[in-house]
Amino acid sequence: MPQISSLFVTRLYRAALSEHAPAIDASELKASCYSIAEDDEAGQNWCEENAYPGYTSYASLTDLPWRFPIFADLVKVLDGHVAALVEDLEFDLDGRDLKIEDIWINILPEGGSHGSHIHPHSVISGTTYVAMPDGASALKLEDPRSARMMAAPTRRKRAREELQTFVYAKPKVGDVLLWESWLRHEVPVNMSEGDRISVSFNYAWA
Repeated sequence: MPQISSLFVTRLYRAALSEHAPAIDASELKASCYSIAEDDEAGQNWCEENAYPGYTSYASLTDLPWRFPIFADLVKVLDGHVAALVEDLEFDLDGRDLKIEDIWINILPEGGSHGSHIHPHSVISGTTYVAMPDGASALKLEDPRSARMMAAPTRRKRAREELQTFVYAKPKVGDVLLWESWLRHEVPVNMSEGDRISVSFNYAWA
């Protein structure tokens, strides 16, 4: 009998934000995202100049946990989730820690999207979901081997998830998704009439 193994596994962590303390008030977090977006003129200008469809604080605000207590609490929660993924990945951190490097808000209105990308210089990246109205797009994850498949045929439509070229992770409000930062991902077009709101972040090896 042949033996077939799965090698070089790509891990995707998914959990409820509430599995780690302190508790995050979802309505307060949503209101904070809108309040920050409304007041962040530098971020609004960056989005307009770069044709970003919606709002992101990525290029304008680097100190959300210092400015807003709810983001400081959110980082404490995320630290617990990232520690769980680090344990699963069996990383040898050599006495150092993974620490949050960036955290930013994303508000994508109807028709908004975020193209395929990776997060260089980080170890773990992720997103927690603040508003996901009906029709809001899932997170699209790409097999990192795609560029090396050359003349390989496409996968069957009903191929096992671990063999698919693209996987669509449909999160719920209050979910947190984590992955290694080299994993290419994107947010397809938001087909909902409501805003898709998320908070994304990177952890680096300090």
